[in-house]
Amino acid sequence: MTATITLSTGQQMPAVGLGTWKSAQGQVKQAVLAALDCDYRHIDCAAAYSNEREVGEALSEQLGEGKPLRREDIFVTSKLWNTKHHPDDVEDACKKSLSDLRLSYLDLYLMHWPMAFERGDELMPRRPDGTVRYDNNIHYRDTWAAMEKLVDQGLVKAIGLSNFNARQIDDILSIAKHKPVVNQVECHPYLVQTQLVSQCWGRGLAVTAYSPLGSPDRPWVTPGEAHLLDDPRVVGLATCYNKTPAQVIIRWHIQRGVICIPKSITPSRIKQNIEVFDFKLTDEDMRVIESFNRNERLIIPTIMIDGQKVWRDAKHPHFPFSDPY
Repeated sequence: MTATITLSTGQQMPAVGLGTWKSAQGQVKQAVLAALDCDYRHIDCAAAYSNEREVGEALSEQLGEGKPLRREDIFVTSKLWNTKHHPDDVEDACKKSLSDLRLSYLDLYLMHWPMAFERGDELMPRRPDGTVRYDNNIHYRDTWAAMEKLVDQGLVKAIGLSNFNARQIDDILSIAKHKPVVNQVECHPYLVQTQLVSQCWGRGLAVTAYSPLGSPDRPWVTPGEAHLLDDPRVVGLATCYNKTPAQVIIRWHIQRGVICIPKSITPSRIKQNIEVFDFKLTDEDMRVIESFNRNERLIIPTIMIDGQKVWRDAKHPHFPFSDPY
């Protein structure tokens, strides 16, 4: 059994999906196969994860005539990377993801960030000092208009946003012909995102939580940083419910009405992460978990400049996290 969220297009988006960020080549195929075997019906991908070709190998083994699953049984999301924001690059970028994933259409295609990087095939175009080369002349509104054409062409069923703040969402809505159906953002008990989630729902967008478990293996974690899954309060709740800390947090997301995409490459954890439909948190426990909120972002890439760790993209004119939400 799995729950779904109804998008504004009428599509049913499974409330729990497999995240593939940080799943290395050589591992992600088996992770996807394990997930499909455990009744996951939602796979979250992105060109920037550099593993869509291997995800496609797994999907091709399971989807199609004479195979266990039909294409329409699986909800697949991918994302447009920052170096492909120029309107002339959007269609080719989408088709590249489709080719790698071995699909004829995507259920959902997101603009990964509102920030445009310098055009090209280099994932992170950098200067010698490590800073990123941006293209400040490309506005996300123009990128969105190009993404809308993908819907018209049948390449994607729906389009949405990722890492957009409330003001930027309203900016897109003001010009959209095809309205965004989802905003995918960092969300977990240390970053509850109450105001942003409420604003999205009020404007017809569903919310997907990435790093829903706090992403303890994030690349820029520093020694001594708190790990959500080790938080004694979470561990205590897990003990009460005879569940894992991850299962308790995933259940919290689902009961909030937020889609979540926990990542794992370990078959036993993949299985556990979807075994969250046989218990329910009390209203009081829901409030307790929400009280863990620190408004603490864990997933902001940082770089060292003059010996100081700073947010990598904070000087980009469309950097989303300068606004309160």
